[in-house]
Amino acid sequence: MVRLQKFLSEAGVASRRASEQIILEGRVAVNGEKVKELGAKIEPGKDQVSVDGKPVRPRRKIYVALNKPVGVVCSRKDEFERPTIYSLLPAEWGHLHSVGRLDYNSEGLLFLTNDGELSLRLTHPRYGVRKKYLATVEGKVAAETLRRFIRGVWYQGEKYKAEAARLLSASHSQSVVELELAEGKNREVRQLFQSQDHMVKRLQRIQFGKIKLGELRPGKWRALTEPEIKSLLR
Repeated sequence: MVRLQKFLSEAGVASRRASEQIILEGRVAVNGEKVKELGAKIEPGKDQVSVDGKPVRPRRKIYVALNKPVGVVCSRKDEFERPTIYSLLPAEWGHLHSVGRLDYNSEGLLFLTNDGELSLRLTHPRYGVRKKYLATVEGKVAAETLRRFIRGVWYQGEKYKAEAARLLSASHSQSVVELELAEGKNREVRQLFQSQDHMVKRLQRIQFGKIKLGELRPGKWRALTEPEIKSLLR
């Protein structure tokens, strides 16, 4: 069961707030009966919903994995007119939203969907869905720095923490570190390294939940498979 305004929003009728107004105006009917109060719930696929006498059908759920390149933003529009991730997708997928974000200078695995439930499950801290990153940073990263990441560090009034941290290679000029995170705070990887005076030169998300970036090339997308979708919903 889902709230009627949520169903209308996900079906593409209007935004959640605008859908509430449409309901209050008495323009929505469920199984032939007009609904004028908020709070009504329906069962998609079973209950018949109409707006102004026209039937409303649930929109097909779409799940996409994209390898976001550097120099692309996750917004639909950008005030500086930088390219967006939507320029990499078919035009009819403009209604999809990204599950979390990767900043302008970061790259790697990004999900897009019109499934609000999945998006919440993957981004809300209480679910603790893990994400894995490869960070190339300036300087030699010490083993104690990685242990500090796992214990958690305070930086600029915020606590940042890694679930796992592994040094893949190191020289005096740069290091490559694999990090696994669960909280999804804004710019979390960069803040971790900045707290220890290491500047991130390259940041790539290589895994989200159980799904890996794999051979997906920068700027390319693919539809998630049924087993992959089920793994994320679990």
